Amino acid sequence: MALSTTYELKPGMATREAFGRALAELAKSNSRIVVCDADLSKSTMTHFFAAEFPERFFSVGIAEANMVGIGAGLAAEGKIPFVSSFSVFVVNKGFEQLRTVVAYPNLNVKVVGTHSGISIGEDGPSQMSIEDLSLACSLPGFTVLSPADEKSMRACIALAVDTVGPFFVRAGRPKMPVIYDSEDGFKVGGSRQLLDGRDVTLMAHGLMVSESIRAAEALDAEGISARVVDMYSVKPLDREAIVRAAAETGAIVVSEEHLVDAGLGVRVAQVVSEEHPCPMAFVGLTDYAESGTPDELLDKYGMRASSVIAAAKRALARKK
Repeated sequence: MALSTTYELKPGMATREAFGRALAELAKSNSRIVVCDADLSKSTMTHFFAAEFPERFFSVGIAEANMVGIGAGLAAEGKIPFVSSFSVFVVNKGFEQLRTVVAYPNLNVKVVGTHSGISIGEDGPSQMSIEDLSLACSLPGFTVLSPADEKSMRACIALAVDTVGPFFVRAGRPKMPVIYDSEDGFKVGGSRQLLDGRDVTLMAHGLMVSESIRAAEALDAEGISARVVDMYSVKPLDREAIVRAAAETGAIVVSEEHLVDAGLGVRVAQVVSEEHPCPMAFVGLTDYAESGTPDELLDKYGMRASSVIAAAKRALARKK
């Protein structure tokens, strides 16, 4: 059975750059948007906002915990603060403040963590955030999004602006293939089915979405029909899409550039176990990585289509 849709994955910009550009554009028509950054604006790409709106940009220095607190204060005064740093810094260093002064009072703070996962490359494991999604999801009231390309990132930032409540949006350092041709169709708690399939469903977020598309194309050549679903909304989940995939394809693979023990896969498995049990397999990280080029690390730690293909075959073997 040939794929119902094919994707020509063309090179695009990094999701961190798409975030920075989208924020600066949205701020032109919304004076409530303000930005706090931890002395990393050229890396997080909030420098685009700072250039346009210097009076609404606050560089707090290398002090992510304080930055989160400042963001909470701005939110309490009616602003829409975006606080941004590398994911590993803003989530890990700022977690107590995220818990106490953002999640507990349910303030309208938008947290954007860039340089997530191991694809940050040569900066090494101290800079790699592989726990950020699990920590963000543990915070009551938080919406957690992990877009796969520049268009979906722009859509997610617009959702964060328009939706009252705390957000965590995950962004990456490397340039990402373009998947979407429009920013339409994204919503909190949604997902996007990119390819239809009858034998197995490949679910992913972030850079593993394009790898799942490549995996589906390779599986199709072997006569295996794979559905691909972009689970960009990690919290809340699109439970309906998960249940439908379990019922219609009977096997699910979840792939992510995150700790496999505590990310999207665990959340999807919870829904599957509650609603429609089926064989599952998981592609993700099990330990800290090391320093190397992004490509070297993604190859070594299995963040490639080949790992998704192998996982799909494991799930299919159990299905039979």
